[in-house]
Order: sequence, then structure tokens, then C-alpha cells
Amino acid sequence: MTQWLTVAPGIHQRRYDPFDISIVVIEGSDGLLLVDTRVQPSEALELADDIATRFDRPVRWVVNTHAHFDHAFGNQVFGPGTATDAAIYGHANIAAHFAEFEGPRLAAWRADPGREPDRQWDDVVLTPPTHPLVEPLLLNLGDRLVELRPQSPAHTDTDLVLFVPDERVWILGDLIEESGPVMYGSGSYPLGWPGVLVDLAASMRPSDPVVPGHGRVVDRAFVERQAAELGLIADRFRAAHAAGLTPAEALDAHDDWSIPVDALGGAVERAYRALDAQGEARA
Repeated sequence: MTQWLTVAPGIHQRRYDPFDISIVVIEGSDGLLLVDTRVQPSEALELADDIATRFDRPVRWVVNTHAHFDHAFGNQVFGPGTATDAAIYGHANIAAHFAEFEGPRLAAWRADPGREPDRQWDDVVLTPPTHPLVEPLLLNLGDRLVELRPQSPAHTDTDLVLFVPDERVWILGDLIEESGPVMYGSGSYPLGWPGVLVDLAASMRPSDPVVPGHGRVVDRAFVERQAAELGLIADRFRAAHAAGLTPAEALDAHDDWSIPVDALGGAVERAYRALDAQGEARA
């Protein structure tokens, strides 16, 4: 586990194991904004202690970058009715995503405790945002404004980007990853994801710090490269679908994927379903 890294004045990142998850704290005169809450309540409690040790003001706001378990299963430690009693902001689709993906995932883990014996899945209470967002919101931290920007479906249909205008810091969650390849996890949108990154990069300056969901702080050029990689994957899926290849044949058609091919099975299947639906809509 690393210590707090100051990305810009009053904006700090700490990378936590497991999964090298980026946690961000943004300081304001009225309190702290916490970005993401780790994997399970015990880890969230450790996070709360680390924040209390490092900072001299309370957490008043929590923002989830998306719904996946490694970023949102600690929500219950910080939300209303807790000692922190923070407002939780996130994409309006998080509750539905919990019901479709994270809830069944949690139930499966609980049914087989020997699968991950070090985890306390029975302690998790799925806690969606108290302030679900459809449209962008400007959050006032007292002496600092933070823009919360829900995104079109990409890594998930729950992606939310934070932008801190006074320091031009971007926090993208798992829309990008630095310490490993991007993950086409539950509820991903392989065909729409590249365009979301292209649009975000177009709003960035070359020197803007960009905090990924996992890994070190990067810049606009990194976002552009990842957008190009994901764009090539999406284009290959479209071409294979148009040529009548099966999903397995689509993956076998190339040996130079930028992401390990065994991590692309779910992505190509989701892409094919989306392309099939587009064809049915045109018919």
C-alpha cells in the first residue's frame, strides 16, 4: 500500500491493494469529497481511519465513479446513518446495476465462502447513491467547485467522471486503467466506450492530470492511446460481425490484440448482441 500522493493542491490519490484501486480525496473548506470506497466494509473502515489520520476535516461527500464492487462495496461505511453521514453521489443507473450484476455476484460469493475465504461478503450491504445523477452537477465544497459528469454507456452504464476546474484534474474511474489492461467487466459497452474517451480527451489540455481507476496518474495522451486501442477492438468486432464470423472466430482472426484474448470473450459477445439489436431495429 502506498501513501497519499498530492496530484494537485488539495487533491490526493492513494492506491490500495487489492486491485491497485485509486482512491481520491478532494479538500474543500466545508469538508472532504471522497471518490470511491474500496471492496468491502473492513477495507472502507481502514480507509476512513487513513483519511482521519491524514486530513483535519470530515468527509461530507462520497462519489462513486461506477457501480463495480471494488469501487462501491464500502459505501455503507460512509453513508447516511453512519458516523460519517456523508451524501453519496453517483450515476442514476447504479441501483439497477447492483440489482442486475453486483447483487447476483455477491450472492454467488456468499454461497461459496471457500472461494474467497479472506473476504467478508456477508458484511456487505449494497448501498446505492443517495443522490443519483442523470445530468451533470456542480458540487460546491466551500472554496472549490467539482463537476460531476455522468457518461454515456462505456465501461458500464454507470460511469461518472469528476473534473476539478481550478486545478484541471480529471478523475475517470475505470474508463481508463494504467496498472493493467482495461477490463470489459459486467455491463460493459465495447462499441460505445471508445467514443466516450475520445470526447473526454477533446476537453482535456495536454498537461491535465488524469487519475485512472487503477494505477498512476496519467495525461491526455494516455487517454487518447487507450481510446485508440479500444476503438480498434470495436472496429474489429464490427467487421467480424458484418463478415458473419462467430464471436470465437472474431477473436481467432487476430493475434495482436492489445488486451489478452481470454479477457475479450465477454466483450465480443456483448458487442455482437448490440450489433444484432441494431440490425433488428433497422429491419
